[in-house]
Amino acid sequence: MSNQKSTSGGFSFMSAFVAIVAAVVVGELIYYFILGSPSHFDAEGHPKDGNFLGTMYKGGFIVPLLIAILIIIITFSIERLITISKAKGRGNVTAFVRNIQSLVANRQYAEAIAACNKQQGSLANVVRAGVEKLEKVGNDTTLDHDAKEAALQKEIEEATALELPMLSKNLVIISTCATIATLGGLVGTVLGMIRSFAALANAGAPDTTALATGISEALINTLVGIVSSIVGIVMYNYFSTRVDAITYSMDEAGYSIIQSVNAK
Repeated sequence: MSNQKSTSGGFSFMSAFVAIVAAVVVGELIYYFILGSPSHFDAEGHPKDGNFLGTMYKGGFIVPLLIAILIIIITFSIERLITISKAKGRGNVTAFVRNIQSLVANRQYAEAIAACNKQQGSLANVVRAGVEKLEKVGNDTTLDHDAKEAALQKEIEEATALELPMLSKNLVIISTCATIATLGGLVGTVLGMIRSFAALANAGAPDTTALATGISEALINTLVGIVSSIVGIVMYNYFSTRVDAITYSMDEAGYSIIQSVNAK
C-alpha cells in the first residue's frame, strides 16, 4: 500500500474530553455570573419585567447543563466544519474527479498525481493511492488482468478505510448532545411542573411565587433544550451529508481507476 498518511485533523480523545469539561464550566459560569447577575432581578429576587436573562436563571439547575450542551454542539460543529473542509481539499470536488477520470483514461498518471498533490485532502489521498498503484500494476507483466484489478481495488479500499474514520470522527458527540438536550429539557420541564402543581396543592390561596417559578422553570428548560436539539440535529445532518458526498466522490474516482484496467 502507498505510504500516504491520512489527512490529519479534528479533536483527539483527550482534546474532546477537555472541550466537553470546559463547556460545562463555561455553562456554569454563564448561568451564575451572567444570567444570575443581580441587575436582572428586583428587590424581592424576581426577574424584572421583560428581562429574559433573569427568567432563564429561574429555570433551575438544568439550564447551565443545557447551555453547556449547546456550547459543546457549537464547538464540535466548528471542529467538524474545519476538518471536513480540509478533507474535501482545495478545489471543487466535482471538477477534480472529472479531471482525474480524464487523466487516467489517457494514462497521464504523472499529471493525475500532480493534480492530487494540488487538491490535497482525503479524496486526493485516496485517488493518489489508486493512481500510484495503477501505474505500478500497469507495468507489471507478471500479473494477469484479474490480479491487477484485485490489487488495485484492495489499495483503494485500504486508502478509503484510512480516511473515513477521520471524516465521521466526533459526529456521534453532536448527535448524542442533540438527544440529551431534548431529554434534559424534558426533565427540567417535569421538575418545573411538579413545583407548579405543588404550589397549587397548598391549602388556601396558592403560592403564586412558587407557581410562577415552577412554570418559568418548565418553559425555560423546554426552550433551551429544544433550541440545543435543533442546532445539534441540523449540524449532524449537514455534516453527514458532506461526508456522504466526499465518500461518493471517493467511490466514483476509485471506480474510474479500476475500470481503466479493463481498458488496457
